[in-house]
Amino acid sequence: MTGGMEQDIERLVNNILDDYSRDGQIDQGNTVNRLDKGAIIELVHKLQQIIFPGYFKNNKYRVYTVKNNLSMLLEDVLFHLSRQVEIVLESMEEYADRSRAELEQLASQRCVAFLERIPAVRQLIGTDVLAAYDGDPAAYNTEEIIFSYPGLYAIMVNRLAHELHLLGIPLIPRIMTEYAHGATGIDIHPGATIGKYFFIDHGTGIVIGETTVIGDHVKVYQGVTLGALSTKGGQKLKSRKRHPTIEDNVTIYSGASILGGETVIGAGAVIGGNAFITTSIPAGTRVSIKNQELRYEAGKAKLHSMELRQDDTWYYMI
Repeated sequence: MTGGMEQDIERLVNNILDDYSRDGQIDQGNTVNRLDKGAIIELVHKLQQIIFPGYFKNNKYRVYTVKNNLSMLLEDVLFHLSRQVEIVLESMEEYADRSRAELEQLASQRCVAFLERIPAVRQLIGTDVLAAYDGDPAAYNTEEIIFSYPGLYAIMVNRLAHELHLLGIPLIPRIMTEYAHGATGIDIHPGATIGKYFFIDHGTGIVIGETTVIGDHVKVYQGVTLGALSTKGGQKLKSRKRHPTIEDNVTIYSGASILGGETVIGAGAVIGGNAFITTSIPAGTRVSIKNQELRYEAGKAKLHSMELRQDDTWYYMI
């Protein structure tokens, strides 16, 4: 490194350190008691191995029985997750007066409670695998779904994150689901409540908000939004029901938007592609948008136009 470059580095370091000292919202110099995003993502991978034994292997472990492998995975997850949970609890106002030992014990208890929910979560994910296989004629077998379907992966991460959310652990569940969001293009808030046999087909561009409630045997295609009517109230809307309720056996086709905390889509309803819904829909209803018109133009000359015929296929745009 040349002398000139060393001087440049020294000057740049001092400039940036000065900027750190402004005590802004993004200025946090303490890295010791700070959440480790990488560690949380690694925990997601280990939890996936626990959920699907034999499908996703960790070459760091050389074991010969399922029990030994599971023991090491659980020990690893419990140790590292407890540390991350302890850091989160320490930052919460309600635990400000707790000692380090109390926080450590509380974090460990919450993590054990979370891991005790694994069998129940696995049962739900098992129904999701079946829903994907039964609902997708392109699926070769269930192994293909487990290994490659982004919808199943996003649902798996969400179900795990949701359990942490129910235990009152902030931040960590959101890091988990946003990691899945980045990997799949499917954005599910960990607060969303999702029933069994949930199937996301294709998946890209799906958004499911925090207070959404989804029943059993629901099928959702790409580009669907289950969102809020407005978020302009900001933090004043916290903890309010802002997102819709989707009852059992509902199918929502691509590009549909269903908005509002009071909006309920009744059981067995079918929501057609690109529908925009802000009011409740009775059970068994089929919803589609009005006929559209295709226009064909070449430069300034209009060739012709054609109204799209609305028939049964209009509902099933995938």
